[in-house]
Amino acid sequence: MPQRRQLLATATLLPFAVQPIVARAQFTRPLRMIIPVGVAGVTDVVGRILAEGMQAQIGQPIIPENVVGAGSTVGAAAFHRAANDGGTMFIGTNNHPVMRAVYPNFPHDPVTDFVPIAGIGRQPFVLAVHPDVPANDLPALLAWLRAQGDRANFGSANPGATNHLAGELFKQLSGTQFTIVPYRTAAAAVQDLLAGRMNFSIDSPTLMMPLIRDGKLKPIAVTSAEASALAPGLPPIASALPGYDLTAWQVLFTRPGGPEEARRAISAAALAAVADPAVKARLLTANVETWADPSAEAAARHIAAEVARWAPIVARITPG
Repeated sequence: MPQRRQLLATATLLPFAVQPIVARAQFTRPLRMIIPVGVAGVTDVVGRILAEGMQAQIGQPIIPENVVGAGSTVGAAAFHRAANDGGTMFIGTNNHPVMRAVYPNFPHDPVTDFVPIAGIGRQPFVLAVHPDVPANDLPALLAWLRAQGDRANFGSANPGATNHLAGELFKQLSGTQFTIVPYRTAAAAVQDLLAGRMNFSIDSPTLMMPLIRDGKLKPIAVTSAEASALAPGLPPIASALPGYDLTAWQVLFTRPGGPEEARRAISAAALAAVADPAVKARLLTANVETWADPSAEAAARHIAAEVARWAPIVARITPG
C-alpha cells in the first residue's frame, strides 16, 4: 500500500511522465499535422519542431503536411475533410482569425469550428529593405515611400497572411501608398525581395535574420511594440508609427466534436513539448519564443481578441 501511494503521488506531481502510456492507448496509427503555409516559412519550421517534440509523448509518428493556399483556407478545408477521430491537428497563425473575413465564402468559422488546445510559438516580425532602397532607418524609409507613392512595392504572402496584415497596418498608420504584391508563400516573396523585384517586406526573423547577417537585406525595424532580443539593435516600428504592434504566433487546433480523450492526450503532449528545454532551444534557434501561458484557455482568449482586432482592418482592405 505505501508503494502504491508513492506511485500515485509521483503521477500527480509529474503528469507528463505518464503521458506516453496514456497517449499510446488513444492512437494506433500515425497522426497528421496540417500546416497551411509553405515549406521554410516560420509556421512550417515551428510545426515540424512541435511534431518531433510531441512524438515522444504520443508514441506514434506525427506527419507534418503542408497544404497551402488562399490565406490558410485550403489547409483549413483539408483539416475539416479529415475524419474527426482526433488524429488530425491543424497549426494556425495570424491569418487564422481573418480567414472568413478575407474569404467570405469559406464555410468554417475560425472560432467555433476550431478548438485551440495549446499556444506554441510567438515572435516579432522584421521590416527589411533591398540594399538598393536609399533608407537605413524608419524616418528615411517613410520619406522615401511618401515620395515613391504606389511605385514602391511590398512583397507578401496570400491575402490575410501575417506579413500581408503587417504591410496593411504599416500602410494605414503611415499614410503611404505602396503597392502590396501577393505571393503564394512568404519564402517566394522574400526571394523576389532578394532579387530586387520587391523594395521591402515584413517577415519572420527566421527568414530575414540570416539574410540580414549575410548583408543581402538591410534591417529597419521590428513589429513588436518594444525592441526584441530576437532582432537585436532594431527599433520598433511604433517608435515612428505609434500604435503599431504585431507579433506572429502559432496555435495548435483540433476539431470540435472529436473524441475528448484523444484531445486531452494531444493537448498534454503539446504542452509537454513546449515545456521541454530541448524544444524551447530549437524554437529559439529559429527565432521563436514560447508563450508565457500556453494553455488552451489562454489560446482561446487570444484567438477571440485577434478576431476582434483585425476584423475592422480586413473590412477596409477587402473589396466590396
